[in-house]
Amino acid sequence: GGGYDAAKRTKGRKRHVAVDTGGRLLMVNLTTADIQDAAGAERIIEAVRKRWPWLKHLFADGAYDRGRLMSRAAYRDFVIEIVRKLADQKGFHVLPRRWGVKRTFGWMMRWRRLVRDYERRCDVSEAMIRVSLGALLLRRIAHP
Repeated sequence: GGGYDAAKRTKGRKRHVAVDTGGRLLMVNLTTADIQDAAGAERIIEAVRKRWPWLKHLFADGAYDRGRLMSRAAYRDFVIEIVRKLADQKGFHVLPRRWGVKRTFGWMMRWRRLVRDYERRCDVSEAMIRVSLGALLLRRIAHP
């Protein structure tokens, strides 16, 4: 995959994930870096609705506050709550609900192969994400 996101200084791919409140992976969507965050989230919303029809409330950061995404989410009977940075925030601060995804990305980065995007194919990269977070779940089950 290719593409470049100048705002995030990201070359290659972006990882869009949906996690539960415990940080466990629900859905993953990989896109080229030049795709906007809200566009990448549209596929996640469709997939979450099909897999978990009872979910109603989603949390997202400011990058996902786009009219088209919000209207598509409302059409699928979701309420998206945008968790914004604090007005005077500089650097990292723990914000309610927002830290769950950040923590999941941190868990992914502990899997050496995911620190950089080494894979040529998106499906292999997505599989590595699933394997890494699946291994984390297995460790937690085996060693409570």
